[in-house]
Amino acid sequence: MRIGFIATRLSGTDGVTLEVEKWARVLSRMGHEIFFCAGEVSGYAKKGTVIPKLHFADQTIQSLSIRAFGEGSEPDGEKLADQIYNRADEIRAPLRWFIRSNKLDLIIVQNALTIPMNLPLGVCLTGLIAELGINTIGHHHDFFWERQRYQTNAILDLLDTTFPAKLPTIHHITINSIAQSRLKARRGIDSIVIPNVHDFSTPPPSFDDYNYDFRKTLDIGEEDIFILQPTRVIQRKGIEMAIELVKRLSFPNPSLYITHRSDDEGLSYWHWLKREAKVMGVQIALIDHLISQERSMIKNYKVYSLWDAYIHADLITYPSLYEGFGNALLETIYFKKLAVINRYPVYNADIKPLGVEFLELDGFVDENVVNQTRDLLNDPERVRQMVENNYQIASENFSYQVLENKLRELLANI
Repeated sequence: MRIGFIATRLSGTDGVTLEVEKWARVLSRMGHEIFFCAGEVSGYAKKGTVIPKLHFADQTIQSLSIRAFGEGSEPDGEKLADQIYNRADEIRAPLRWFIRSNKLDLIIVQNALTIPMNLPLGVCLTGLIAELGINTIGHHHDFFWERQRYQTNAILDLLDTTFPAKLPTIHHITINSIAQSRLKARRGIDSIVIPNVHDFSTPPPSFDDYNYDFRKTLDIGEEDIFILQPTRVIQRKGIEMAIELVKRLSFPNPSLYITHRSDDEGLSYWHWLKREAKVMGVQIALIDHLISQERSMIKNYKVYSLWDAYIHADLITYPSLYEGFGNALLETIYFKKLAVINRYPVYNADIKPLGVEFLELDGFVDENVVNQTRDLLNDPERVRQMVENNYQIASENFSYQVLENKLRELLANI
């Protein structure tokens, strides 16, 4: 089949971009031909079709979002909806061209029918899928009702008919059992759960001639503990708990290094974190300028891959309040690293029951976890047992082979 992925952005190291790459790899090895379309593309998708107005950062798209959500949302929802539909018409022709020129048999919409970061795109896709009757997989990572920022809005009717749309040619995929049950209860839509996956059949990379100087680049001493927060800087990541943990571990030169960008949902949270870290005496460093999908040289400095950061880390912090699934958790397991996590709902429902072992917070940093973390950092044999157990469990439940089996079944039904 000729399969096209459509998203707002296929660039960087966010969860959706990473998961699309995994799906594309598995579908390619199954014999399908893959095409990409987004508002921004790079890396594996760099030859894809770029339609700038698909990006949630487009000025017009951002303006509509500001008017639609939050305390300042417009009271006249009908007028705003009309303007959203007008903007959707501007996207329709280039998206139709992408589908028709590539003679696509199937499109996979990545979160653009799920979370309303680009309102006109969701509206446009709904109409276009109905118009063309094209088979569609809606891959849903996080719904608008799961995000506090979308709870106050002026366009609930539009959201409830578009995010996601209920059409006979759309086959819905959720990434956890909670989302599956809530989608059924709220919209009467059935879905199949396909969890996030990782290539556990390929051993993780290790130290080499390129990444050997990573710690030196960050000015981390040989005796210092390298604590890594491998996420974006957004409020639901609970990074304030990671800062408090670093403080209470009482190591020399207390520092927390964050790998991903800080501007996806505004900078207010980042500015607040920096103030909190300063009060606690913790150095908080954003290293997204040094991290990319691929290694490269920019002017006079190295850019490392996200994998290089994991390789050097002594401890991973992942105190998320909410996750659709948790790519960073799978990456932590893959690199066999000790991690402190917060027991977010999907972890409790779909991951913890499998028997994985992490240092677990329950919404706050308690003294027991601080002491356990300190003890385990001095007990490499116990850590080895934990991470090997986690790797085995993840290999059985979240591998590429698991994804391929589920996709074969799904495509057979389509």
